[in-house]
Amino acid sequence: MKHVTWGAVAAMVLAMVFVGCAQVPPSPQVQKYSDSELPVPADYKSWPKFLSDVQRADVKQVREIYINPTGHSTKMGDEFPNGTISVMEIYKVREAADGTPLKGADGKFVKGELSKIGVMGKGAGWGESVTPPELRNGDWVYSMYMADATTKAPDNTATCRACHLPLTDKDYIFRYDEYFQKRVK
Repeated sequence: MKHVTWGAVAAMVLAMVFVGCAQVPPSPQVQKYSDSELPVPADYKSWPKFLSDVQRADVKQVREIYINPTGHSTKMGDEFPNGTISVMEIYKVREAADGTPLKGADGKFVKGELSKIGVMGKGAGWGESVTPPELRNGDWVYSMYMADATTKAPDNTATCRACHLPLTDKDYIFRYDEYFQKRVK
């Protein structure tokens, strides 16, 4: 039997490490999105709920909001990391014949048909293309789709931006505190 030195063993181990490293595929490039380009993720309904059954009396809507696992891992007080995507389903409120919103036994609006789907995503440098610059919400971008999740809605994302703009201390996220207080780990 041949005598193997520790130097020879170390050289073989290093060679295997280098060969193994050479076979690791490069990290995929993350696509950079601008407003109205971020698509509706096909699997968003499997994500954790950000908030459910959000009542919007001012616009006669009920909203269901999902957040991807990247965003869901955020801790209260922190900004959401790059790669966070939130999807908001916007439902019309069912109405009585006279136009008044219908409410269930729980006093909440009765959800009608899905009317739109909003997508909000954050990535490094994504907000740089936003004009005018005074409407930038950090690196967040917005898209709005009709209920089919593919047809772009005529909504102007500047409306989303202007509404979220005052929330700089909450990373431009409405109901930030409520989310963390209600979140199921």
